Amino acid sequence: MDKLLYHGSYLKIEYPEIRKHKFTKDFSWGFYCTDIEEQAQKWAMKFKEPVVNKYKLKNIEELNVKIFNDYSHEWLDFVVSCRNGNIHPYDVVEGPMADDTIYEYLEAYLANMMDEDEFFKLMKFKYPTHQISFHTIRALDHIEFIDDYKISK
Repeated sequence: MDKLLYHGSYLKIEYPEIRKHKFTKDFSWGFYCTDIEEQAQKWAMKFKEPVVNKYKLKNIEELNVKIFNDYSHEWLDFVVSCRNGNIHPYDVVEGPMADDTIYEYLEAYLANMMDEDEFFKLMKFKYPTHQISFHTIRALDHIEFIDDYKISK
């Protein structure tokens, strides 16, 4: 199934890469996109010259994919594991994200300052988010660059 994806950045990214950084993200190191264009625009606005890149995702069923349809105990355990530097066997992981406000709750959970039930109660009040991350070269072969556009601040 083909799907449109967006990536917020400061430059045109015709050929996405997977880079290892000092800090891991929700689903570990990878190239992150979203199917929510406004969310990609928000990501891009963090940069001096914001750019949104548009891609077509093709033949994802050929890949080893993990999908989280919503925040769940399984999602929470997965994010905690990835943020602790652990890796996973998936080519692609898709699901909700731990944005800045959720990240505070996640940090509190990791520090044993709140339990899972409290975490999920707070999560119910947040707006929908989406991320899809690509973790292998094989996965990157399934996204095709379509176009990019600049955003005015």
